[in-house]
Amino acid sequence: MKIAVIGAGVMGEAIISAILEHGAAGQGDICACDVDPARLEGVGQRCKVNCTSDINTAISGCEVVVLSIKPQSLVGAMSDLKDKLKPEQLVMSIVAGATVDTISKGLAHDRVARVMPNTPAQVGEGMSVWTATDSVDENQRKEVQIILGAMGKELYVSDEKYIDMATAVSGSGPAYVFLVMEGLIDAGVHIGMPRAMAEELVFQTVLGAARMTRDTGRHPAELRNAVTSPGGTTAEGLLCLEEGGMRAILAQAVIAAYNKAQVLGSAGTK
Repeated sequence: MKIAVIGAGVMGEAIISAILEHGAAGQGDICACDVDPARLEGVGQRCKVNCTSDINTAISGCEVVVLSIKPQSLVGAMSDLKDKLKPEQLVMSIVAGATVDTISKGLAHDRVARVMPNTPAQVGEGMSVWTATDSVDENQRKEVQIILGAMGKELYVSDEKYIDMATAVSGSGPAYVFLVMEGLIDAGVHIGMPRAMAEELVFQTVLGAARMTRDTGRHPAELRNAVTSPGGTTAEGLLCLEEGGMRAILAQAVIAAYNKAQVLGSAGTK
């Protein structure tokens, strides 16, 4: 499978690295394309893949063309690609907010898959939610699954409305978790714990809690109740979080991110 990755930023490089690590394609089968020479040089040095600033060279002979660009750059990229894609080539877009219809019309191209990945893809623990047009055949859907499977877990949805929702939950979600981790570390330091110790405790606690939830299949509320003794330290801490409106703030963050994804999608059509 030959793949062109348009946009060699964080997610573009994460996709390339995951594909290489899992053997979904070889270094000679991947071409990275970017307008930033420094970024392109960095990806070339780290991943040892073909690199070019010319979009025509990048997509030549590729079965899959990955759009890994910022929403603000989408109109320009679609203009560069329009009428240059072959009918059988698959376009896989990870552009936040940009609908399948926007991509398809902007490129005058029918075979489009839309994906919302997240940054843990860089370590093979990503979560990607995706959909595709009816023109994307079974072999191409398997290619999407292979690429996304190299990045972590993937989930296909037939209704595109869930993509913007995934953007707000799993796409932006790591940032919410990082913020909680940062707050826990700082709180540990505040009560007198050495920072290095606080970091180690928080990192393993978050990792362990996530794996425990996944591996046991139990609802997070059930696990929370199991660790909360009546009148104990955890109950006291949870009371502070509830009084501070933690649930409501998280809900507001997800709603705000969801609304922003829709705004970005609308901007991509102009």
